[in-house]
Amino acid sequence: MMYRYLLWILLLIPADWKKIALTNEALAKAERSFKEADYENAVRNHLALVEEHGLEQPEIRFNLALSYQNNGQEEDAKKTYEPLVSAPGHTIPSFAANQQGVLLGNEQKYQEALSYFKTALLKEPGNEHARYNYELLSRWLEGNEENQENEENREDEDQIQPSNYAKRMKAQADEMVNRFQFGEAAQIMERALEIDETVAHYQKFMDHLNEINEINEIQ
Repeated sequence: MMYRYLLWILLLIPADWKKIALTNEALAKAERSFKEADYENAVRNHLALVEEHGLEQPEIRFNLALSYQNNGQEEDAKKTYEPLVSAPGHTIPSFAANQQGVLLGNEQKYQEALSYFKTALLKEPGNEHARYNYELLSRWLEGNEENQENEENREDEDQIQPSNYAKRMKAQADEMVNRFQFGEAAQIMERALEIDETVAHYQKFMDHLNEINEINEIQ
């Protein structure tokens, strides 16, 4: 779950009016590029804030990391979030830890992701994004482990085997799960079952998706 862009405005009045005017202009440019979803330039503009204007505030770094993340530069995003997890205060460290968890979850590193969601909650217990991600992922892992064992048992018992189409749809659903898009994953499997009865091999997986999706809708 993504966080909104964090606004940062210079309110102090320095001796050099020209310098502060240029810096505020650069801040506005960086904010505008992010809000317009021009993430490539958002990265460039936030890097300029750090490298050219010397702005090292955690809020600026967090916005840079968000720009990296939205621009598909996941490794750069993780490198930028990581030191923020140990930054002073509570809010930025908690936000950064949650985003690390999202990135790791997308890489199917679920236990590491869960650990970062927990860290985010320890830093800021009121972080509802992190709480939601932690509860959703922990419930998913708990049920999915049981489902995998059931699927293995069914294979051992030589019951209905999935077709190549069913396997392909399961792989697509897994991709949605990796993005925490449980509702979309459930829809993929339900549509597949309409035309291929062997998709029923993954019935436990489908049931668990629906359970998680119900929890999702309640929250």
